[in-house]
Amino acid sequence: MIVIYHDVGGAHSTAVAANIHINRLPADSVPDKNAILSLPTFDKIQKYQYGRIIFIGEDEFGAKVYTLSRQRAPKIVVPALADLYNIINNITDNKGLYLVDTSSAVNTLMAIGGFLSRRVKVVAIARPIVTYGTMKAYRNIADIVKKVKNQIKEDSLNLNK
Repeated sequence: MIVIYHDVGGAHSTAVAANIHINRLPADSVPDKNAILSLPTFDKIQKYQYGRIIFIGEDEFGAKVYTLSRQRAPKIVVPALADLYNIINNITDNKGLYLVDTSSAVNTLMAIGGFLSRRVKVVAIARPIVTYGTMKAYRNIADIVKKVKNQIKEDSLNLNK
């Protein structure tokens, strides 16, 4: 099983979601800013990493969890990933692949802070903004992860029948 959390920048909502998913961050409470800032990829994705699938860890189901900065091309990147997965696994139904868009959890503070940090490179000003925005969006991000993990659990149970 493979889980890829993706959005435009791949540096904030995806980093948090992937780390909640592998239980590095709590799913039921908002951590302090230091816990978020200590994540290896939070607000640290560089331009050369756009389009790269970054391994974050493995969950309790054995699924490998990744993040992806797919920029503004979800209609191209996401189907290409699904097709490649199907080709490699000689299947047609994406079984075992979870491509999860975290964009719905991104709020205005995250968007502004992310743009200022990653594009304009005023990290000292932007990082506190994007971190605060992420803490405000944390429960929404955790809800996305919860749905994914529930789906994985359900799919795993159906495989064993």
